[in-house]
Amino acid sequence: MTATAQDTDRFVDLPAGPRLCHRADGPDDGTPLLLIAGLGLDLTSWPQRMVDGFAERGFRVVRPDNRDAGRSSRIGNPPPGRLRQLLARPRPDAYDLADMAADTVGLLDALGIERVHLLGMSMGGMIAQTVAARHPARVLSLTSVFSTTGHRRVGQPARSTLLRLAKSPARTVEESVERHLAMLGHIGSTVFPPDEEHERAWATAVWDRCGGPRAGAAVARQIGAIQAAGDRTAELARITAPTLVVHGDRDLMVHPTGGRATADAIPGARHVEVAGMGHHLAPGVVDRLVELTTDLVRTTAGGTR
Repeated sequence: MTATAQDTDRFVDLPAGPRLCHRADGPDDGTPLLLIAGLGLDLTSWPQRMVDGFAERGFRVVRPDNRDAGRSSRIGNPPPGRLRQLLARPRPDAYDLADMAADTVGLLDALGIERVHLLGMSMGGMIAQTVAARHPARVLSLTSVFSTTGHRRVGQPARSTLLRLAKSPARTVEESVERHLAMLGHIGSTVFPPDEEHERAWATAVWDRCGGPRAGAAVARQIGAIQAAGDRTAELARITAPTLVVHGDRDLMVHPTGGRATADAIPGARHVEVAGMGHHLAPGVVDRLVELTTDLVRTTAGGTR
């Protein structure tokens, strides 16, 4: 990562939690939009085309690194072992999605943002759902992208994906880059293919930003957080914010049933299933996601400040 990129990072020390890194783009007085990344991903995982698209539409786009990702704090608890992960038995000292949602609200407090539009992908969608359910006064709208409810009968990864996830963490940047490209080839889409040159460059840069060979323990703790949260279906029924649920019909990481169950659980949610989309914010889907989210905001009371 270049010094210029580091200069855009800002930090917030939460009163009762970790130190969070974040970046903000767009007009200072823009409509606040918070993007919450997925499992093991940092704030640079959001395509710049998406960030720019929102900023051009008048949003103040805030992207945090979740705890245990990017330049945010690493949590001191031991990670769950592989057997615990496979059996979905989190450690007793595991943090959960509610803790990560509390981090999000703490960041909003520190930035002076009273109410916000939320967009989360995958695990980030789960965090965003939890914020909307537990802190309804803070959420203007919710967009949940290729995420799920936590119910074990929906949204599960394909067996072929689980076998890839079960591999030991990469030990070198070269191995990590090749793993990333191979996983994209698996969970991505031929209809909306990735930009391989961009993905290679991103995976190379993110190796150091996410802790290199130490990232495996952090990802394991985030997996533990998802498992510790359990089935959140009943909680999702408490969401009052206007909600958009977007999922691809070729998702091998979070089965499309996860998106359908999420939309069914949230009162009044709109469900959009994108034909040919996998588990990746590919160039071919970014503009559509920007438009779908912008349309949701425009139809939401209080959508602009």
